[in-house]
Amino acid sequence: MPTSPAAPGSTALAPEIAARLKRTADGLLPAVAQQYDTGEVLMLGWMDDEALHRTLTTGRCTYWSRSRREYWVKGGTSGHVQAVKSVALDCDGDTLLVKVDQTGAACHTGDRTCFDADVLPLG
Repeated sequence: MPTSPAAPGSTALAPEIAARLKRTADGLLPAVAQQYDTGEVLMLGWMDDEALHRTLTTGRCTYWSRSRREYWVKGGTSGHVQAVKSVALDCDGDTLLVKVDQTGAACHTGDRTCFDADVLPLG
């Protein structure tokens, strides 16, 4: 596995897509995973050009792990698969919205989403 994200242009990602991406200094884009039929926000992961290419071509979400410094396919070991329904780039080109059909938990803690365990108080 790579030790760092793929550099722009070093992947099979279509050049017309790659040219539209505004990446962080380390070549990444935040990717919000959302349940396609309910709108439930499941998790946030990070993608570089290669992870996005793999996601678009395989129909399975592939992310870049910043802590492990390697690519990972959601559900590859847990079985909690994200089947991709659509991928959209936001108006600024710096965030992806990946609509998925989530099988099982999306969060590594075993929760359905990464956002349902620690709701902050308002006011």
